[in-house]
Amino acid sequence: MATPDFIRELRAGIGHQLLFLPGVTAIVFDDQGRVLLGRRSDTDRWAVIGGIPEPGEQPAETAVREVYEETAVRCVPERVVMVETREQIEYVNGDICQFMDVTLRCRAVGGEARVNDDESLEVGWFEPDALPPLEEFGLTRIKLAAGDAPTWFAPVGPSEER
Repeated sequence: MATPDFIRELRAGIGHQLLFLPGVTAIVFDDQGRVLLGRRSDTDRWAVIGGIPEPGEQPAETAVREVYEETAVRCVPERVVMVETREQIEYVNGDICQFMDVTLRCRAVGGEARVNDDESLEVGWFEPDALPPLEEFGLTRIKLAAGDAPTWFAPVGPSEER
């Protein structure tokens, strides 16, 4: 995943300290019910499409931009699937981040799926019951996006009730 310029600028001032960042995941379905995936160049693994919003960018705009940048597919966001704060992660270079992910179900409306930048090695459409190996992150989001359940979010625990 390419690091946005604004994050590089922040890192220049704060070093490897924890950055709490927004993230957007787009679960894109075509008219046949297949889901769009990309095989990432940084991990060599298949994954759902997503990225970091630019400052001032709305989550739906991020989804549309990221899907096009990575796959050349045009999409339209349809609904919020889930909102979740992820665990902290430490990258190989020592940077620490934690993402609040907003996952959107999207519908493909144009373009041909292909590698469209250096973030992907392959892209393709997959039947939901014939997915390549994916991390739980992607599987959970695909499952929720495929159904009609209300938006998922972590419940407020007893010690967190206000």
